[in-house]
Amino acid sequence: MSASEDPVRVAEELRSAMGDFVRHVREHDTMPRSQTAVLGHLDRAGALSIAELARRERVRHQSMTRTVGLLAEQGLVTLGPGEADRRQVVVTVTPEGVRRLDAERRHRAGFIAAALDTLNGEERAVVARIPAVLRKLMGD
Repeated sequence: MSASEDPVRVAEELRSAMGDFVRHVREHDTMPRSQTAVLGHLDRAGALSIAELARRERVRHQSMTRTVGLLAEQGLVTLGPGEADRRQVVVTVTPEGVRRLDAERRHRAGFIAAALDTLNGEERAVVARIPAVLRKLMGD
């Protein structure tokens, strides 16, 4: 088996390249990653408690409270009491928050599309297959 066929080596190269690519794209984001991540969770899952958002992002409750506060100041989320426990704070994305998230997603996609323009046809064909291959690796 050649070094290029060693599954562990291929896995490490894939992990490294994906990490580098994500960091490169994020360098051009227009809003902080923590805020984009929270808006994304709320957009996909609906209203969530601060505790649940902190769990999903693997940050302390205090850190998530700060992030949610910044989003609320911008009018991108609203805060309200929980239905089952009125002491719990539930966060809901606003229509402006959805618009801002969509704009950030379009900005990222546009940045990636511009980078794709630097590839030749064969390379673009390979890249076009990557999303399906990654989903297969995830078991989807």
